[in-house]
Parts: sequence; structure tokens; C-alpha cells
Amino acid sequence: MTRERSLTSGVRKRRGLRRRDRYALVAASLTAVSLTASGCVVVHGELEMLPSATQGEAVKAVEQFTAAYNKADAAYDSSLDAERTAGALGIIDAARLKAGHVNNPTGNPDHTPLVLSDVKYTIPEKTGWPRWFVADAKGNKGGNARWLLAFTREGRGQPWQATYLTLVAPGSVPAFEKGEDGWAEALPADTAELALAPGDLSKDYTAYLQSGRGAFANGPYTSALRASRAKNAVKPGLATQYVDQPLSAGEYAPLALRTADGGALVFFTTHHYMKQTAAAGASVPTPNANVRALTTGDIQQSLTMEFVSTDVALSPAKGSKGGKVSVLSRLEGLTGAKGE
Repeated sequence: MTRERSLTSGVRKRRGLRRRDRYALVAASLTAVSLTASGCVVVHGELEMLPSATQGEAVKAVEQFTAAYNKADAAYDSSLDAERTAGALGIIDAARLKAGHVNNPTGNPDHTPLVLSDVKYTIPEKTGWPRWFVADAKGNKGGNARWLLAFTREGRGQPWQATYLTLVAPGSVPAFEKGEDGWAEALPADTAELALAPGDLSKDYTAYLQSGRGAFANGPYTSALRASRAKNAVKPGLATQYVDQPLSAGEYAPLALRTADGGALVFFTTHHYMKQTAAAGASVPTPNANVRALTTGDIQQSLTMEFVSTDVALSPAKGSKGGKVSVLSRLEGLTGAKGE
């Protein structure tokens, strides 16, 4: 099975030059320093507690993402929104568009433009890069669900990019802790104030999916998911295996916002495999066209499908009653497959 490094290689190829440009810009900004009267070093605001974005910048970022997403979806061309997506959403979206292009080279015959309305913005203040904010919107796709997106900006002069997307039930997003100025509070990945630190969620959640042990509340993405897997693991002539791995480095890093009850809403990424193996004399079920479009090798006795999932969870404050993490939603996308 590939590891986190191998999964991210495809993203690095797609964005390698752009990422180097980012780092060059950040490095350049760090050279321009000034001394305050007290002798402290100020690095163009990188060490100051500042809002991640203005309301106007957040509105424009959502508009730019939506426009790019619609162009890419209509043409089935990932280059058209590559500058507006990154992280987990970026790799899921790129694979979706690749499969669509293989099956419909002239474009998406079923394209319907995405429209986001009733957008609610939650903007934290923080030090350093990346800056980020959350948009909670009503979409014209996904039924009655709300579109919950996290946008990240890697450095000064860099574009805002959608890095996380999940669909959540209306009313399920908690109230966030905000200061008198209206800015929310971003929590560090290693905070000790929560039942599970944001930086541990990817590792602990994937371990839970494998073992059933961990500080996770029962629900559709925890106990019910494990029960569904167990039910499908062995069927006449077919065995299905599941492997779950954490994914939390670089642009897959978690993002956490303090909620009004002292806990946090956390976006995080996970990496999954599902392998179907047919018994002698049997065959693997014929995959759909999108799976076939992303499959390498010949499907003879087995098919291994690779997925990335954007997840969002509520991690309560440490010591709170119950104290278990609730996985609010997850959006899983196929990123590759291999037949053997």
C-alpha cells in the first residue's frame, strides 16, 4: 500500500512550481523586518495576532472558487480550478475531473452551475501562515445539506484556496466562540485543551476504524461505518479488506475553531483503501465508469481502490461530560485504483 508520501507526490507534481513560488515569496517576506522601539522584531505582521481575512476578502474568495469550480466542472478540466483548490479537496476534485474527462472528453454533459447562497463566514484571528476561514453555505447541489468549506491562504500575495469541503445537515454546525470584534479563535494542532488534539484526530480516527477503540461517539461515520464494513467483508466468492491511514502533513494539516461550549470544530484528512478479492472461479464486481477511468492494471482477481476523505468533527473540551469526539461529516473521494 502507498503511504502519505506517495499520495502527495501527485499533488506535488501538479503544484510543485506553484508551491516553490509560494515558499520563495514567504522567504522573501521574512527578510523584510523592522525593529520596534522595544527592540522586538516585527515581520510584516507574520508574528502579530491578526484576522485571517476581511469580510470582503472572504466573500471574494468564495466567489472566485465557485467560478473556477464551475468552469472546471463544465469542461472536466482540473487546470481550470487548480489555483482555487488545494489539500484534500484539491486531490479529490482533480481525480473527479480526470475521471469525468476520460469518460466525456468534450466536457460534462450534465453540468449544472454550483450556486452558493446564504453564506455565513467565520474568520479567526491568528499569527503566522497559513491564514484561513470557514464558509457555511446553502448549495443548489447535495440536497438539503449545507456546504461547509475551509479556505486557506499560504502566504502574502497567494490565492485563497478551498482545502476542505463537507456536506452537513442544516443546524448541525455549532456556534463559535467570538471576541467583541467578531473574530473567531483558531486553535493550534497540539492544543491540550481538547479531548483529542486536532493534530491527533487523523491518526486516532483511522486507528478507531481499524480497531473500534478510541474516544469516538457512536454515529454514522464511526460505529455504523464499522458495522457496514463488517457486513460487507465476506460475501460468497468475494472478500473485502479495508486499510485506513492518517494524512496530516503539509496542506493536509487540520484546522480547528473554538466553539462556544469550549470545544472545537476540526477539519482533518484521512486516507483509505478498499481491496476486493475474488475467490477462484469468481470475479470482482464490475466497477462503474468513474472507477474504471482511474484504474491501472487489469482487473482479474482483485481491485484496490484508494480514497481521500475530508472529515469534520467536534472535539469537546478536555474534562467535559461524555468527552467523546463526534464525527459530524465526511466526504470521501476516489483518487485512484489498481487491478490485479
